[in-house]
Amino acid sequence: MWTYAIKLTKDENRTFLVTVPALPEVTTFGRTGPEARRRARDAIEEAVAARMAGREDVPVATSGRITITMPTQAAAKIMLYRAMREREVSKIELARRLKWHRPQVDRLLNLRHGTRLDAMEKAFGALSMSIKIDVERAA
Repeated sequence: MWTYAIKLTKDENRTFLVTVPALPEVTTFGRTGPEARRRARDAIEEAVAARMAGREDVPVATSGRITITMPTQAAAKIMLYRAMREREVSKIELARRLKWHRPQVDRLLNLRHGTRLDAMEKAFGALSMSIKIDVERAA
């Protein structure tokens, strides 16, 4: 699970302002708490995608009183991106290791693109890593 702590503040317009301490560029709002959380998830995804496109650091997951959980596939892609940066493996190098074309690696790291689990396993394998899956009862 990949989560980001958010700060939810009721403002004078009777809306909820959302900020994300780990991603200072994220600011959004909603008329209700649930709407603000939905918008926060979208805003976090956009901020992370922008950081990945700009080859910038993506912060590790954070915990707090209120959190937004990223979709499982987005979390896997973020972890793959972070692993590539830690190992100094470029998209071109990953494509070479996988014997794939560069656009395939671009799609692999695109948070909005659906990627098959076996492709993610191959990518992590090319970094000498593996995926572990844990299932738990929803709260």
